[in-house]
Amino acid sequence: MRPHQWSKNFFIYAALIFSQNIFNLPLLVKTTIAFSAFCLISSALYIFNDLKDLEEDKLHPLKSKRPIASGKIKKSTAILVIIVLSLLGFSSAFTLNKNYFIIILVYFLLQVSYSIKLKHIVILDVFVVAVGFLIRVVAGGLAIEVSLSSWLLICTILLALFLALSKRRHELILLEDDASEHRPILEEYSPYLLDQMIAVVTASTVIGYCLYTISEDTVTKFGTTNLIFTVPFVLYGIFRYLYLIHQKIEGGSPEALIIKDKPLLIDIFLWITTAVIILYLGAK
Repeated sequence: MRPHQWSKNFFIYAALIFSQNIFNLPLLVKTTIAFSAFCLISSALYIFNDLKDLEEDKLHPLKSKRPIASGKIKKSTAILVIIVLSLLGFSSAFTLNKNYFIIILVYFLLQVSYSIKLKHIVILDVFVVAVGFLIRVVAGGLAIEVSLSSWLLICTILLALFLALSKRRHELILLEDDASEHRPILEEYSPYLLDQMIAVVTASTVIGYCLYTISEDTVTKFGTTNLIFTVPFVLYGIFRYLYLIHQKIEGGSPEALIIKDKPLLIDIFLWITTAVIILYLGAK
């Protein structure tokens, strides 16, 4: 079920924070239910993916230790857990509203398609991973029925592409000559190509976020121009992540890396704290 990867689902809270409703208890409860439903569905998908990639995972130095690949969990047990988690997740989603149920169903079908086919199509594979993050943000907005800024969606997809490409680079470097045996699509990539792609989305992410903080729509909505002061935290976070993937050969698990690397964790905490202060205390 990979509970350590549930941290990705905190993207659902973006709509709550940036709609200035974090202290609205009913909407906070709805967002938490949405978060829980997404955790259940994503866990079912992780198990499905492990079943689909069973033979490839057995060749991976780390993934071979997973319960199904190592033989600790039977296939029949895994299938039963998928069914139970899916029923619980979709039931929870339906209790919120129809639109949230639909978006979580779209996510489910997209990820199943990814496991079966889309992950074998070069470039499209990383886009599907990135869209998964975008869907989380959109789902958060649908759960509490608030509109989302187009800038927020743009920044999300760019950041998600940055993380997805960094993960591909880590897999390619870690597995070296055995990379294509574990994940065939890696044969279509090279460290140089991935570095070029990462450079493009890195610059685009920074520029996109800077434009978001000073855009007329943002200033009008929040009544402040002070979001520009959160840019240094975004810059440091991206530079720190680049340092970790290039110098420390990290990046295979972004959610684990964020928790493990204290400077990065502190930076994210400071960014969130600063943004909340500006949006809730500094806005007119």
